[in-house]
Amino acid sequence: MLIKRICFAIAALSIMLSAGCGFKLQGNYSIPEQLQTLNLTSQDEYSELTRLVRERLRLHSITLVDASDDIPTLHILHDSLDRTTLSLYPTGNVAEYELTYHVTFAVRLPQGEAQEFDVDIHRDYLDDPRTALAKSREMEILLKEMRNQAADQMIQILASLEVK
Repeated sequence: MLIKRICFAIAALSIMLSAGCGFKLQGNYSIPEQLQTLNLTSQDEYSELTRLVRERLRLHSITLVDASDDIPTLHILHDSLDRTTLSLYPTGNVAEYELTYHVTFAVRLPQGEAQEFDVDIHRDYLDDPRTALAKSREMEILLKEMRNQAADQMIQILASLEVK
């Protein structure tokens, strides 16, 4: 009987602590009602990033339509991958890179100016020239993860927009 009470007290304490710290499940963003219908455009309509953003918009029940003056527009302006050297081997070959995936996009509301946003995702990447084939595959996986994270951040930014 004492063990049940202790377990109940621990469970109740855990629930109160997690509720009090602001914990909430990730991924359930409330997109403003005015953005429930969007026009999505991009420099490259068939890019991987555009596909991922389109997929996430549909997951949030956002209707994608053709361009119109009274429909908000999400325009992916630019995405790029930059590589910076972090460290070198004693032989002078690069040992470690910092990868930065940069996305610039704009949201234009009806009868309003476009608001431009930037998303930067950073990753460290160890480069071993002896395992070139495995490293190229690892680079593909890292880039895919960075694109996924950038698409998620774009949805978070949409959810945080104050629409009047």
